[in-house]
Amino acid sequence: MGADFSVVMTTIDSDDGARKIVAAALAAKLAACVQVFPIRSHYVWKGELREEAEFLVQLKARTADYQALAAVIRRVHSYEVPEILRLDIADGDKAYLDWIAQATERPAVEGS
Repeated sequence: MGADFSVVMTTIDSDDGARKIVAAALAAKLAACVQVFPIRSHYVWKGELREEAEFLVQLKARTADYQALAAVIRRVHSYEVPEILRLDIADGDKAYLDWIAQATERPAVEGS
């Protein structure tokens, strides 16, 4: 059952931007739960070594919804190349995974 679910991660440069991602993902029922953490990121961008304050956004989602969730993140994200990673959940507490399934349940779309 675990592989049916994933943690999708992205980083963004502002609390407001993180809140936009959270609101869009939850409103679309593409995430059951989202955590936002302040972090420091170190990376090379366009040949320049950078260090920036960012927010790490972790979204608990159905693996099957990854493409739709990634599209929502891209739509509201401010970065030219946003980090969007999917980490599949190998296993987890059944009650918690059942809750993710319930929280992301949407009406079936005809023809799909």
